[in-house]
Amino acid sequence: MEHFDASLSTYFKALLGPRDTRVKGWFLLDNYIPTFICSIIYLLIVWLGPKYMKNRAAFSCRKILVVYNVGLTLLSLYMFCELVTGVWEGRYNFFCQGTRSAGESDMKIIRVLWWYYFSKLIEFMDTFFFILRKNNHQITVLHVYHHASMLNIWWFVMNWVPCGHSYFGATLNSFIHVLMYSYYGLSSIPSMRPYLWWKKYITQGQLIQFVLTIIQTSCGVIWPCSFPLGWLYFQIGYMISLITLFTNFYIQTYKKGASRRKEHLKDHQNGSVTAVNGHTNRFSTLENNVKLRKQRKD
Repeated sequence: MEHFDASLSTYFKALLGPRDTRVKGWFLLDNYIPTFICSIIYLLIVWLGPKYMKNRAAFSCRKILVVYNVGLTLLSLYMFCELVTGVWEGRYNFFCQGTRSAGESDMKIIRVLWWYYFSKLIEFMDTFFFILRKNNHQITVLHVYHHASMLNIWWFVMNWVPCGHSYFGATLNSFIHVLMYSYYGLSSIPSMRPYLWWKKYITQGQLIQFVLTIIQTSCGVIWPCSFPLGWLYFQIGYMISLITLFTNFYIQTYKKGASRRKEHLKDHQNGSVTAVNGHTNRFSTLENNVKLRKQRKD
């Protein structure tokens, strides 16, 4: 195992350049293997979990979901505030910011971004709760791709570019997660669900976040500084993949979904379909005729 770790480390160094020594000895960062194993376990649970739950009753998880979502809301708020103050104190340059130019402010950003990396491990629980509650329709390709990739990407970010230009996407994402997890926390309370009308606006916010991140990252390409260009190109590519998947999700969920609901309502109003239990109007009419005959006999 030690020989494998050394070989892996040598490969990463040859590919990405020297690692940032400021995070040496930090929890989970010295070795990629734990992050990789956690990702494999996550994917195995995604695959096997629904099969295990298939013939079992769904868990409610209501109370723990409230606690979980409130916890992630507060963590996201903490990270957002700390990143904003760190960037302000370090006088970070929007167009391009190197990884060793702001002294103690860089260390503040690094400490917060470690929590951001670790939060991606915590967020695996999103999927596990879907499995336990048998909400398998929510375990989409987008959901799994996003959760599995973020943890791994941020392990590399923390080891090579743990501050500087890396701050922007994490700051926006932390803000979006304040809104998202507060929404999830409130939706865990049945009495609050009728008042939660802003779910689609969170997805719109996520798409805006990805576009802004591409713009800001592109600035580092056009007006380069000491931040490695390879990382900027990678981030642009990753943001494009997220925009593609999130746009498809938005169209399927809010555009086509709304059209299907309108069509269903129209059919219902025309008497061709009933909205009760998925039965067609033909069977409902038959049932009503039987009742009428019984009433006449009486």
